[in-house]
Amino acid sequence: MIVVTSVNVNGIRAAAKKGLVEWLSATTSDVICLQEVRAEASQLPPELVDLPGWQALWAPAAAKGRAGVAILSRTEPERSRIGFGSAEFDGSGRYLEIDLPGLTVASLYLPSGEVGTERQDEKERFMAEFLVHLTALRARAAADGREVVVCGDWNIAHQEADLKNWKANQKNAGFLPEERAWLTRVLDEAGYVDVVRRLHPDQAGPYSWWSYRGRAFDSDAGWRIDLHCATPGLAGKALWAKTEKAATHAERWSDHAPVTVAYNHPG
Repeated sequence: MIVVTSVNVNGIRAAAKKGLVEWLSATTSDVICLQEVRAEASQLPPELVDLPGWQALWAPAAAKGRAGVAILSRTEPERSRIGFGSAEFDGSGRYLEIDLPGLTVASLYLPSGEVGTERQDEKERFMAEFLVHLTALRARAAADGREVVVCGDWNIAHQEADLKNWKANQKNAGFLPEERAWLTRVLDEAGYVDVVRRLHPDQAGPYSWWSYRGRAFDSDAGWRIDLHCATPGLAGKALWAKTEKAATHAERWSDHAPVTVAYNHPG
């Protein structure tokens, strides 16, 4: 079995002060995909440098203090790759993948966007390029006899069941019809499977992000935007999934919760 977690840490230096370090010491996950690290390896707090038992790979953004992804693995990767061959986005700290025996694991931080701004245009450009990459990645993996899981903050709620207040968000970034249609293409055309939804087909959520504004966390007015999108062979080996929501608002160390899935190892 291999246990994989994805979590947007919303700034790893801040999260380390709030409970991330304690969570890392307690987790039984084999691979952890981090997003929105917002720090270079040289800026990490001492307790996150040379983590015992972990192989750490970092892909910071060229723009200081923005984005950034990382992968922690208990097994040394056979190969790693930053970016997906994009002239515009490979330096943006939004994609990192590693090869383990029989399995490619990727950490994704898709742009969040904002309607009517350049940020939304950037998101749409990223989505267009990334769909091409996802299609090619699955084809390469199939040719090599490998499975793939792309974990991360996809910044899109796919269906009405994936956010509490869907009616009020139909014109907002993250739930726009064109964004949802793109994610449908990831699943239908590129052939990936939303693993948590496969395991929990009739459940609202389980939500993985709650705004710090208001009392969204306490009322569970959340969004399910942190996804494991896997090739069908791996998705079929998924045993269970859990969203590690903090017990109380005060115990949160990010505005996202870790999303953890256990798979029968394909290797």
